[in-house]
Amino acid sequence: MIQKRFETTAKAVADIQDGATLLVGGFGGSGLPSHLIAALVDQGAKNLTVVSNNIGAVSDGVAALISNNQVKKIICSFPVGPHADDLIARLQNGTIELEISPQGTLAERIRAGGAGIPAFFTPTAAHTELGEDKETRMYNGRLHVLEQAIIGDYAFIKGHRADRWGNLVYNKTQRNFNPVMATAAKITIAEVDEIVEVGELDPENIATPSVYVHRLVKLEPVREGRVLING
Repeated sequence: MIQKRFETTAKAVADIQDGATLLVGGFGGSGLPSHLIAALVDQGAKNLTVVSNNIGAVSDGVAALISNNQVKKIICSFPVGPHADDLIARLQNGTIELEISPQGTLAERIRAGGAGIPAFFTPTAAHTELGEDKETRMYNGRLHVLEQAIIGDYAFIKGHRADRWGNLVYNKTQRNFNPVMATAAKITIAEVDEIVEVGELDPENIATPSVYVHRLVKLEPVREGRVLING
């Protein structure tokens, strides 16, 4: 019987090794797999390359990994915000590398990785600093920049409901970077609010098929005195 459920987030992330490339879903706080991130902070893997739309707050999101000195490189669209002091300090002292990718380009780089497309041309970032030192080509009289696909060793994603095979349903805006990141990692780990039996999910609502999900963790309604907010 196919069973992808892990008892705890700690067990689900236990084998992540130093130097791994990690895709982290979410858009701001929506769809952020914060419990998996917290478990990885406790686990302590170092020299990670992290791909995420944004870094989140100091105590939540990718920023927690940065503050814990676990990240050597981050690829994202929005690195700086009200809680980016730790990232800025590490950029200034050269202990972390930052690669900024336009949001649509970042999403397409991940999608391409999941689809087996090694690279693609896009006009986004042409004639800008982000396009410097990259291969370019003219299409229809417009300059295009070659962007490389992204593939992760692991992906952390958040869903609303899953069956035990790993078919996923998202809660509204959870469906941002999560579905595309699920396709582009060697091992995808999903934290969800509920795990049901196969056949209980409406097939029309399944956004991520089970073939892309390798591990599931069901979240408890309350953790560390805080009520979880779905989404």
